[in-house]
Amino acid sequence: MEILLGKTLEELQAVAMGIGLPKFAGKQLAEWLYVRRVRSFDEMTNISLKGRESLKDRYLVGRHAPVREAVSADGTRKYLFEISDLGASGSQSEPQYVESVYIPEEDRATLCVSTQAGCKMGCRFCMTGTLGFHGNLSAAEILNQVFEIDAMAVADGREALSNLVFMGEGEPMDNIDEVLRTLTIMTASYGCAWSPKRITVSTVGVPAMKRFLDESECHLAVSMHNPFSIERALIMPAEKIMSVTEVVSLLKQYDWSHQRRVSFEYICWAGKNDTPRHAKELLRLLKGLNCRINLIRFHEGVEDVARTNKDERHFPGSDEKQMEWLRDYLTGNGITTTIRRSRGEDILAACGMLVNSLQH
Repeated sequence: MEILLGKTLEELQAVAMGIGLPKFAGKQLAEWLYVRRVRSFDEMTNISLKGRESLKDRYLVGRHAPVREAVSADGTRKYLFEISDLGASGSQSEPQYVESVYIPEEDRATLCVSTQAGCKMGCRFCMTGTLGFHGNLSAAEILNQVFEIDAMAVADGREALSNLVFMGEGEPMDNIDEVLRTLTIMTASYGCAWSPKRITVSTVGVPAMKRFLDESECHLAVSMHNPFSIERALIMPAEKIMSVTEVVSLLKQYDWSHQRRVSFEYICWAGKNDTPRHAKELLRLLKGLNCRINLIRFHEGVEDVARTNKDERHFPGSDEKQMEWLRDYLTGNGITTTIRRSRGEDILAACGMLVNSLQH
């Protein structure tokens, strides 16, 4: 059966007329799905009983709860979702799973969502890549993560979601159609009516990024990790598809001087990318681009997985003193740079650590 969650207003209007309801019932459906966020057709009380029965015969709402939850010592929560609909990439032969991470702060709560089951980018420092790739998530499955976790937070008396980051499993730009559909619904007046400034989408840098830049107003975060193309290619195979130079060149064609922001994510490894040579190249590469850099501590758990898998790679993380030097050097030379605080490492919920561990 077809799922309603993830449909645009025009598509919901077509659904309404297809079952004999007036066109304006499509707007009612959108309100029930995206504003009131109901789980069943029975809750849609301003739709006629006959209309609700027709909807039940042909459609599913598309909401389902996570199957497991883990809570970190720092308050971060990780959720495991069984993916029942891989409609964006075809049928599935067996259940797939993805994880989402709720990150509370003093006055806000951020949700990190997944856009693919696994990932095909193969970054050598990322645990998620060890899962392989199992399919694109539909907009319904992405939105379901948002709606379910937000509802659970409110029910528990925790902070409702204030920000959304597409930094979970997968490369969002590799699932660009469904990601853009999700962003449309999250920001549309008929949908969730969020400001696009509350949403950040990440990428390693692939050609579909241009569609995102042209068709969305949300923030962008680029996983850089090394400013030298040859060195970056050794740890990020996507460099061979779209080089870091090409990524930055494209970004310089857009206006970042107003509210929309672009940032670069930069995991720090001792002697590998935290040296004065790398710092100077970052300044040269990003000159003229209004951006910021987020330095990220390398998580020991990722290194442990690499050794467990008998991989010869070894990435010792930079120490605090060197990261502070890099931050101060870049900031002092005109690029606002911060050190991102790690969250949820004890439950494998931090950057690069999503491997569906809750499944086991």
